[in-house]
Amino acid sequence: MRHLPVRMARWSARHAGRAIAGWFAFVVLCLVAGIALGTNEATTKDFWVGEAGRAEATATEGGLERSPTERIMIRARSGELDVAAAGAAARDVTERMRGLPEVESVAAPVRSKDGEVLLVSVVLNGPELEGKKNVVPLLEQTAAVAADHPHLVVEETGSPAISKGVNDQRDEDLALSERISLPVTVITLLIVFGSVIMAGVPLLLALSSIAAAIGLSMVASHVMPDAGVGTNLILLIGLAVGVDYTLFYLKREREERARAGGRLGPEALVELAAATAGRAIVISGLAVIVSTATLYLATDVIFSSLATGTILVVAVAVASSLTVLPALLVVIGRRADRLAPRRAARRARRGKPARRGKPETGRMFGALLRPARTRPALTLCLSVLVMLGLTAPALGLKLIDPGKDTFSRDIPAMRVYDRLTESFPELFVTHEVVTRSTPEQAAQMKRALEDLGRRAQADPLFARAPKEAESTRDAQDAKDAKSSESPASPRTAALSEPTVRTSADGRISVLELSVPHPAPSAEAIESLTRLRQDHIPATVGRLPGVETAVSGDVARGRDYVSHESDKLPLVLGFLLLMTFLMTVWAFRSVVLGAIGVVLNLLSAGASLGLLVLVFQGTWAEGLLAFDSLGAIASRVPLFLVVILFGLSMDYQVFVVSRIQEARQNGMSAREAVLEGINRSAKVVTSAAIVMVTVFGAFVALHLTEMKQMGFCLAVAVLLDAVVIRLMVLPSVLLLLGERAWWPARRPGRTLRGQEPAAAGSPADVG
Repeated sequence: MRHLPVRMARWSARHAGRAIAGWFAFVVLCLVAGIALGTNEATTKDFWVGEAGRAEATATEGGLERSPTERIMIRARSGELDVAAAGAAARDVTERMRGLPEVESVAAPVRSKDGEVLLVSVVLNGPELEGKKNVVPLLEQTAAVAADHPHLVVEETGSPAISKGVNDQRDEDLALSERISLPVTVITLLIVFGSVIMAGVPLLLALSSIAAAIGLSMVASHVMPDAGVGTNLILLIGLAVGVDYTLFYLKREREERARAGGRLGPEALVELAAATAGRAIVISGLAVIVSTATLYLATDVIFSSLATGTILVVAVAVASSLTVLPALLVVIGRRADRLAPRRAARRARRGKPARRGKPETGRMFGALLRPARTRPALTLCLSVLVMLGLTAPALGLKLIDPGKDTFSRDIPAMRVYDRLTESFPELFVTHEVVTRSTPEQAAQMKRALEDLGRRAQADPLFARAPKEAESTRDAQDAKDAKSSESPASPRTAALSEPTVRTSADGRISVLELSVPHPAPSAEAIESLTRLRQDHIPATVGRLPGVETAVSGDVARGRDYVSHESDKLPLVLGFLLLMTFLMTVWAFRSVVLGAIGVVLNLLSAGASLGLLVLVFQGTWAEGLLAFDSLGAIASRVPLFLVVILFGLSMDYQVFVVSRIQEARQNGMSAREAVLEGINRSAKVVTSAAIVMVTVFGAFVALHLTEMKQMGFCLAVAVLLDAVVIRLMVLPSVLLLLGERAWWPARRPGRTLRGQEPAAAGSPADVG
């Protein structure tokens, strides 16, 4: 591996045209292959986890799986509802919906308990996840009915409509994040390089890497199903690491160009850059890939999809830096060499002196490095105390699986959902009790489930007690009689009454129980606990040989959080181990491996602490435009710790590589640390600015989960680049001296002045 980047750079430099054409042919091939095969999307069964997953698997076996359902509400624009007009609109809705191939069945209209809303429920064909694809014709028919009945409000909501709204909003948000991050990235690169051409190279390679990775992810989905989040992550990580890797390589090539003073050709300069920055990019990319691969240990389709997307885009970004980038630099270098005499003559005619290289470290970086250089022990103690203080709020971390109740109200279907649950609170949450028994127990099972339903209805946590349901029916009957309308639809109470469904062979049954509380609420969670621990053991649980499991929105969320909590120690343990081994392998130092693990923990801990401080409370809601969940989305911490370890390894590798190089060139331990930090500070900080911008743009998104993810990543990268790499790391290395490289022996002095021939191999200094 040590000489591979140099060999690849040498070939690309000698065959620049073929390398460039080959790269873009590869990108096109990836896209074409992906489009041809299409995306194999995860199915409902891929998301089954825990007891809820077992319940859904059993229900599906009996043909009783949950179907996607839409709700069409009909209400007056003002004043009381005209029952006759609403009935006509309901019949119109029913006829239109029954004529659609996407629709399985349409239920009879149901009145709300105040009589002001008429509700038509529509069940779609196909599995639950297919609803968001099939809901468009239903929305069109609802809009047509609304246009035909202008004196009424006819509106639609339901899980399919909400899912479609979330996807549409996410697409708009991603476009917004690109509009924010791309200009800032371009400006940062222009400041770093002072050249439009050189600034365009990192952006070009990052975007082409993203395109190739998207195509490859579509191909990979036929081996590992795509959960619908991989593309978003490819865009997020691809722009960040794609620009970073190219930036590190470009900066090193420019350093070698300035040092050579025109004595070396573009091919030799590229080889020198490949021997140092190229090797660091390979190690860094492998570190991110290995760290991210630990997500597969979570055995969760979402994390597997995230891991696949990240691994592919990082691998492609590394490949672009080692193949097409050297070729582009040679082409640009040859052009610069041709134009150099003219530029020099033009400056001489104007009486301007020749350009001199800028210092590697400006005043700002010098000021940030001064504490570590002058008082390393004090700087280390204070920096670590600050990071530990920022980590402290993470001890109060609470996890939640955000359901549809937490989505942005900018989505039209969510606003309709709020009106729906206000009129029909029993539609907030449904618990599904699934049982498996023998056909001979069918009658006994039915009686036990009915008993369970009665116990639940008597529980204040569930929809309504029997007396309340009876009073509601009486009130509705009186209102129907007063209006001289013969109620051709079921009474309101029918929505909240327990419903038992049984498979054709009598072995599997499903009992549906309504709860008038939103899924993330404490009341809804408590109702699930009481159902599982009290009501089921007292009824169905008494029957011998019966298998029972509970599913539903609340059960799914709670079981998912529990599953992740169980997997967290395994994932974190492997992550720490792989980070340690990768660092030891890269630098042949056990001490540096231990330092890398500790610094990554500090960085991840501080960012998680800030995440809890900002998003778990309510004080920042107005500042960042979100509604606090009172907790952190359950997928965020595990994913972020893994990604942050990988990205932290990026900076660790690039900084320590420069220190190692200075040490190999004969400098003392102290001189090597200061030289390495000085030479890497500007480029690391520039790369961090790009990453912070890309991740920070996600704070402007609507989805709270994406806000949390973007905020935490941006904060972590900023802390890592400034506090960890400019204060903590140099302080530790200065205090340890040569002991930091144990058990590696001090290398002999490398003659840095030995220059390769125009196309020769540079000394391996990385």
